[in-house]
Amino acid sequence: MSPPPQLNISDPAVRRYLRLVRLQVLTPLALLINLATCLVCSFLVHPSLSGVSREHLTSLSPSPIVVGVYWLLVFAGQIGFCLLLVIARKEETKARRNTLVSLGLSVVLANWVMAAWAVAWTLQTFVASTVMQGLLVLLLLYANLNLLLRSANHPTSSRPLDALFIHAPIRLFLIMPLTLMLWESLFITMKHSWTITIPEDERDRYHWEGVAVVASTSVVGLLVVAARGDIVWTVGAMLTLAAVAFGPYHNVPVLATSIVFMVLFPITLVAALVFSHVRESKQEGAIALPPDAEEQPTHTSYHHEDEHDPEVERLRIRMEDEQQHTDPAPAPPPPRHAGNGHQNDSVEESVWG
Repeated sequence: MSPPPQLNISDPAVRRYLRLVRLQVLTPLALLINLATCLVCSFLVHPSLSGVSREHLTSLSPSPIVVGVYWLLVFAGQIGFCLLLVIARKEETKARRNTLVSLGLSVVLANWVMAAWAVAWTLQTFVASTVMQGLLVLLLLYANLNLLLRSANHPTSSRPLDALFIHAPIRLFLIMPLTLMLWESLFITMKHSWTITIPEDERDRYHWEGVAVVASTSVVGLLVVAARGDIVWTVGAMLTLAAVAFGPYHNVPVLATSIVFMVLFPITLVAALVFSHVRESKQEGAIALPPDAEEQPTHTSYHHEDEHDPEVERLRIRMEDEQQHTDPAPAPPPPRHAGNGHQNDSVEESVWG
């Protein structure tokens, strides 16, 4: 009985296949652990995730309902992401398979880190939760830059599932930790938080740092939307701003800043899409035609153009004058001898008699 064939690990195709199988096992497992941990910490533990946020109010404390809707969209998109991993073995999904494999373990690690953050946040170990949020942002930045910089990973109209279940959930997974959760945890770690019993004037000391975070992260988001016409970033940023605006503690500066950028995001998106459509229409309408024969430059046309140049005309006259002075005079015709003329007359008389 012959031994079974062994896989050549050095073959790039074999290594890609093994990475795909690894992702098909680890990604659903990490998502399941993250989802179960967040559900337990939200409904079965006291204080819950939202309860800790209410006990330690900051200028960025969000609305639990809006945050719940946001993460429901993220988890639904990641379930679709796992389903695409399962069907990625088919040959017609080769481009999608390469996109999924290019993400590597960043999405898997991001789910593990978020589950660890939920535990740290519930235990109110805010230094650990801030570190977890920083790692989560770094992992998701890597995943999104990977999708952005690789031209083969860009979603197209022929692959709408890639945009819906790969690009959208990975981008939404990044937006809220980057623009809200990291900063809320950092403020609590820095003791820039308060409880309901603290007087109003002491709470006002931390309003402007909340305004700075909302304004700076929103400006970055507006640049992304303006450059790419990114619908997903617009939706994620507006949900994040709505969570801050309708949070448990309403402070006027942060509320006004959030509302202003909630209006600016859809306006920027519409302007970016219109500009992109107009530019594509101009590129499609500009048809390059071959130049006419009359427009092609020839030696004669250059010669006629040079004749109108006064410098060229003076140089030409000067060269003609020098040529006339240097040319030798024409040789005079040989003189006619008289003797020869009389000889010719006598010959003619003898001939004609």
